[in-house]
Amino acid sequence: MSSGTKLNLILGSHAHVPSGAAEFENVYEKKLRPFVSNLYKYPKIQAALHYSGVLLHWVERIHPELFMLIEDMVSRRQVEMLGGGFYEPILPLIPMQDRIGQIELLTTYLRRNFGKRPQGCWISAMAWEQHLAASLVSCGMAYTFLSEKQFLLAGLSGEDLLYPCISEDQGKLITVFPVSQSADAVLAKSNAGGRIISVFPEQLSAAPGETPDYAWNRFFEELSLSEDLVECVTPGKILRTCKNLKKAAFPDSTGPDCAVSPRHFLIEHPEANGIYSKMIFTNVLINQLRGDKSRKLSAREELWKAQDSGLFVSAENQIGHTLRKAAYRSLLGAERITREKEKFVPSLVQYDFDLDGAEEYLFQDAKINCYIQITGAGIFELDYLPKTWNYLDAGAAGKTGCRRTAFTDILLPGGTKAEDLPRLCDQAGVSTEPRLARFCVTEKYDVIAHDRSKGKVCFTLPAAAVSLGNIEIEKCFSLKKDILTVRYSLRNAGKEKEDFCFVPEIYLSFAGEGEEFVRFFICKNGEKDTPAGVPLIGEAVFCGVDGLKIQDLKNEVQINFASTKAFDGCAGSARMGEFYQSSRIMPLFALSLAGSETWANEFSLKFSH
Repeated sequence: MSSGTKLNLILGSHAHVPSGAAEFENVYEKKLRPFVSNLYKYPKIQAALHYSGVLLHWVERIHPELFMLIEDMVSRRQVEMLGGGFYEPILPLIPMQDRIGQIELLTTYLRRNFGKRPQGCWISAMAWEQHLAASLVSCGMAYTFLSEKQFLLAGLSGEDLLYPCISEDQGKLITVFPVSQSADAVLAKSNAGGRIISVFPEQLSAAPGETPDYAWNRFFEELSLSEDLVECVTPGKILRTCKNLKKAAFPDSTGPDCAVSPRHFLIEHPEANGIYSKMIFTNVLINQLRGDKSRKLSAREELWKAQDSGLFVSAENQIGHTLRKAAYRSLLGAERITREKEKFVPSLVQYDFDLDGAEEYLFQDAKINCYIQITGAGIFELDYLPKTWNYLDAGAAGKTGCRRTAFTDILLPGGTKAEDLPRLCDQAGVSTEPRLARFCVTEKYDVIAHDRSKGKVCFTLPAAAVSLGNIEIEKCFSLKKDILTVRYSLRNAGKEKEDFCFVPEIYLSFAGEGEEFVRFFICKNGEKDTPAGVPLIGEAVFCGVDGLKIQDLKNEVQINFASTKAFDGCAGSARMGEFYQSSRIMPLFALSLAGSETWANEFSLKFSH
């Protein structure tokens, strides 16, 4: 163990901005530049820096003056650079080849720009599963950091929190340092002579009106005046002197709060699980590429951009859809690369896409992906590949916890008006009058036909002992020449006449709401009428239309939604709190069916740009 009268302080700085986000300059001005530029003024204070590859590459291009300061501090051995995943992924969740690839990409970048290969790494969100120990060692990493709370969960406490430990997997040993993200820990433990603490402050306590520059300069000045009590060292130096470390095994957790393990987060947040599932599926597509290493690498780097940790640890990032949209762009960009230079054959396959133990039905055409789940028999992903856009990245409906889908079936009492729909349907699969309605979003449909050669799959929802339970629903999906067709047949399986309203709810997600993002036009008799004026905040009602033309202005895509029978309905926004998630269309058909009578209709969705 280290000995002496001084506290050994590993002072660090960590920052990351997700690929596709807009906060680079803000993070630079408030966090990165104040720390680095003020640290440079105190050459005796050593530090460990971890900035993601995404952020470092941005700094290199936009602020080369700061990049040069880091280079200078590395060359004079004041700073030790930490490795990790280039795009800041949640390492336990990504495939082994991606884990190694991302770490090696950042390692190569650091070695090329700073002349040294990193000895240790930073784990994104401190998301840990024990098998990471072997993976990190295989990538040349000798040490990493986990939070003090994770040390407590591993059974370490007291003096053990003032030293690193070792952890093992598959015979590979890695040193793990306990880390605090509070700068107050430095002064609180400054009397712990000979001990070691690691501090990566998120921010400093500042007086009112005190700038980050002033606060960091004050902090470094206090450290320099405390050199009799505190010695700033790099983790590499500690690693060379520490002996007889305790051994520990860390439970699956995400630090520093250790609220849930990475995999529990996927269970609790279906929209995050959707991106994770797409990530795993895209990895399979990339692995199937043969004989074109350059194209395979390009596709894999697009995939890596979608593995950002912010998508899998922050509920806030699920509510705000910016990162989700960027992730899907990268995933679909990777998928599009896998199709280049090859003749694409449209297909319909059964595949457990969302990893829930049940197979889904995946239509894949030249320009469109359409993925259908058996629960609710709704479309949960609808990709338009020319624009790398998933029109069903629509968020989750709060009370059901289900992802919003297209062609979700709702049966409502007879006499329901279009203007009543927002009141009766709260976007969460729950009616304000549940005894009088049937929401089919969580019901299991039976598969009655599956024809790969014709690209067609049919589902049925049989009669049941529930509200409006005598109504059987059959619907068939087909995708041909980039036109999605949905054919419905509703039958009254009872003996008495049933008066009811049928609403096949459809969600489509755009970059935002308002006329700068999306415009709706009503169609009658196949012709465009006056603009519907859908304000996407609140609801807009229309009557006697047989379709809608929707302009996605951000992607320059037109979507034609058509019905063989005229309908009333409404359109508006679906939200999570204050955040727009998608637009929803609710066609309404007032039906009266005698016993054994059937009603049929056909819808189509056509995309063009």
